[in-house]
Amino acid sequence: MVSRTSKHRGGRTHGRGKKAGRGAGLRGGRGNAGLHKHKWMATVKYSPGHFGRHGFKRPQSVVADKITMNLSDLEQSLPGLAEEGMATEKDGQWTVDLTKLGIDKLLGSGRIGTPVSVRVPEASARAKEKLEDAGGKLLEA
Repeated sequence: MVSRTSKHRGGRTHGRGKKAGRGAGLRGGRGNAGLHKHKWMATVKYSPGHFGRHGFKRPQSVVADKITMNLSDLEQSLPGLAEEGMATEKDGQWTVDLTKLGIDKLLGSGRIGTPVSVRVPEASARAKEKLEDAGGKLLEA
């Protein structure tokens, strides 16, 4: 039986038409080739938002999140903070400087029973209330 290749010997296109046998010729180029030229109507119909700029970039001052800590986490981490020298205890009253830890805001989630004086740039109203109920206070950072 004669092979397909030898059957087409002497024929210019080997049975593929004029451009089908050359690279990506039959499909009008590879990938996004021709989106501004011969594939323009398909671009307009199927992906009209393909070209151009979209949306905007928000300023980092708005996007940046505050690093927060809850009261319950603060109470649990007091012994560890004391070992690192970030917290001190005197007569059952703890003193903690959260600015050294990089904490921006103290939140009021959880319970606290230990009196703690906390230095932090910002605190929620609930956190301040719970701290004072436990016998602690909020210091200005």
